[in-house]
Amino acid sequence: MNEKLSILQELVNLSRNLGLPERDYVILGDGNTSAKIDENTFWVKASGAYLHNILPENFVQMQIDRVLAILEEKDLTDDDILKKLSEAKVNQKQPRPSLETTFHALALTLGSAKFVGHTHPVALNSILCSIHAEDAFQGRIFSEEILYCGIAPAFVPYTDPGLPLAHAIKKAMVDYIAQYAEPPRVLLLQNHGMIALGQTAAEVENITAMAVKAARILLGTYLLGGPRYLSDKDISRIYTRPDELYRRQKANQSQNDL
Repeated sequence: MNEKLSILQELVNLSRNLGLPERDYVILGDGNTSAKIDENTFWVKASGAYLHNILPENFVQMQIDRVLAILEEKDLTDDDILKKLSEAKVNQKQPRPSLETTFHALALTLGSAKFVGHTHPVALNSILCSIHAEDAFQGRIFSEEILYCGIAPAFVPYTDPGLPLAHAIKKAMVDYIAQYAEPPRVLLLQNHGMIALGQTAAEVENITAMAVKAARILLGTYLLGGPRYLSDKDISRIYTRPDELYRRQKANQSQNDL
């Protein structure tokens, strides 16, 4: 199997795992995924496909530069955006790409990711749809959350899906990189969901699972007076411990490397 098809198969497996009904990450046609093929192209989920039973033919190969160029355009209508996304396909016979393709291109370039998973977990959205969403995610509450999800999430205020959301995500990533000198592993989208950025499909799955676990625990803390966040010193220590880094690297290893 050539590398392009190998990446596609990993993306199919990741998408099906994220779409498992028992995980409650997505419902029906919620969510989308992508993977970088090379410096010029990437796979992204086709519009309307369901993650839990997705097939290789439900992904579209896109040209990175042409998708990113859409972000530089002004006053585009919804029809204009759909037309330009169609023109950015490598193969015009492939189906329509997700409307959120633009932020996937950003995650795979500015975000330095190789795989991306966008989901709408119920536990996480229970917080993201609340009036205290941003405050609730102001700190970290346990070590594995830091280990897998990073030193902090990037928070994106509610924005209309599509091009406006891509612009908001770009700003959030630029600000995050300026503060932490690295891209975020998790973007939290207010009243919407989450985006996990990983170097492997396994890492995206692990980040998503841990973010959902953290959301469930965070919700539980409010029953007993609210969360007790770890100190900045504790967070920094956990984030840089060699044994923790080794554990994360082993857990996030690509199936192709096992």
